[in-house]
Amino acid sequence: MQHFEQSVYDLIVETSTNLPGDVRKTIQAAQEAEDRATRAGLSLSTIATNIEMAETRVSPICQDTGMPTFIVHTPVGANQIIMKQQIRNAIARATKDGKLRTNSVDSLTGANTGDNLGPGTPVIHFEQWENDDIDIRLILKGGGCENKNIQYSLPAELEGLGKAGRDLDGIRKCIMHAVYQAQGQGCSAGFIGVGIGGDRTTGYELAKQQLFRHVDDTNPNPDLAKLEDYVMENANKLGIGTMGFGGQVTLLGCKIGVMNRLPASFFVSVAYNCWAYRRQGALLDGATGQRKSWIYPSGTDTPMKSAAADAAAAAVDNQPERREVVLNTPISEEQVRSLKVGDIVIINGEMHTGRDALHKHLMDHDAPVDLNGAVIYHCGPVMLQDEQGWHVKAAGPTTSIREEPYQGDIIKKFGIRAVIGKGGMGAKTLAALQEHGAVYLNAIGGAAQYYAECFKNVNSVDFMEFGIPEAMWHLQTEGFAAIVTMDAHGNSLHADVEQDSKAKLAQFKEPVFK
Repeated sequence: MQHFEQSVYDLIVETSTNLPGDVRKTIQAAQEAEDRATRAGLSLSTIATNIEMAETRVSPICQDTGMPTFIVHTPVGANQIIMKQQIRNAIARATKDGKLRTNSVDSLTGANTGDNLGPGTPVIHFEQWENDDIDIRLILKGGGCENKNIQYSLPAELEGLGKAGRDLDGIRKCIMHAVYQAQGQGCSAGFIGVGIGGDRTTGYELAKQQLFRHVDDTNPNPDLAKLEDYVMENANKLGIGTMGFGGQVTLLGCKIGVMNRLPASFFVSVAYNCWAYRRQGALLDGATGQRKSWIYPSGTDTPMKSAAADAAAAAVDNQPERREVVLNTPISEEQVRSLKVGDIVIINGEMHTGRDALHKHLMDHDAPVDLNGAVIYHCGPVMLQDEQGWHVKAAGPTTSIREEPYQGDIIKKFGIRAVIGKGGMGAKTLAALQEHGAVYLNAIGGAAQYYAECFKNVNSVDFMEFGIPEAMWHLQTEGFAAIVTMDAHGNSLHADVEQDSKAKLAQFKEPVFK
């Protein structure tokens, strides 16, 4: 097994940086289905560009490299204790090399271990089988989409859909509701795995296991195959679209599994995965641990770069209603109040990252820098340091709604003029934007390489004690593009899309399966 640890390291790098071929083909099909002149179409072109950049640079597709979860099938007699330690060694090495973000945090103190090792991380499931080879699979599922997982206990009353009973129609309603409730916060367009039955724990495990299936496979259970087809056809009628911007493509894949349950319990568990569907596997020689083949199609064989991005850019440029505004930080209130939902904003100057720990801290403390007229970016970047200093390796937006309890107060207290994130924010933040003169800008979730290129220098950093993702990075920015989705006049694209999709959800109330 002298090659096992290196094979695991290679698997981690491949999973983090090179989206598999079956996922790429699905995203390409989504590009063809979406109007390229729309916000959703432009977002898909940005996503395609980011996928290629990550592969070329061998850098993370998304800065949130998630909870590394392994499923390992081993021959009888394999030493799983040694294999587990070698997996942990490979995780620590990949983290040090910037292929994984430091994501393992003490739940009580908030301290970051710095190497992705700790109680419960990484997740490793071992299974024995009678084959001589080792089958090892990895999924990197980020926190933004993990937070949109949902579990239903049937019977239940579902918003917009009415009663969901303990039958195939009740399951159908749960799945449709799961897609609706995710909106754009899980980096749609996404993939879902569904687990029917089990208990609360095994139901979620079954749901996540479905995400290891091939995108283009067919469910061997005819009832579930029919249900998967139904969901794929109808979930895209909700109009949520890529990033929740509205559009034709909301769901890219649906895989459903079933297991037995207790008579008193009927759980439907849904694991939501973003478009950055990072899962790969390798078949290894059982004696040496050397890789024999990849389990999923290599992304290298399915290039994303095509005329699509250029065509999309040209189509958007030809839209007379499109408005592009260049802003240099610090930004004035007058500049902000001139913006409206739908405007594309290009930001130059210094930008400051801020996530959960920083927002909580700023509620009761002063900021280390002047934030009047500043831009706060909801981002936990992947950073590497060398003799020249710190460098941004991946820097896409995190889900903004987590900061809803703080954001309005922070805007008022410090005079912040722009907040950048993904998925939108709620009524409290919208009111603060209007009252104090600020805007919310939606960046493209998962496009970590696309945005990393906009950061030309790391000016300084504060609160490193919070850990690299939660620290406050002061970044010199050039050409950072995002879309105004909540303006200073009380308008919110996110609220509009949610209201529209809720109305469309109601059409799926009536029974479908007899």
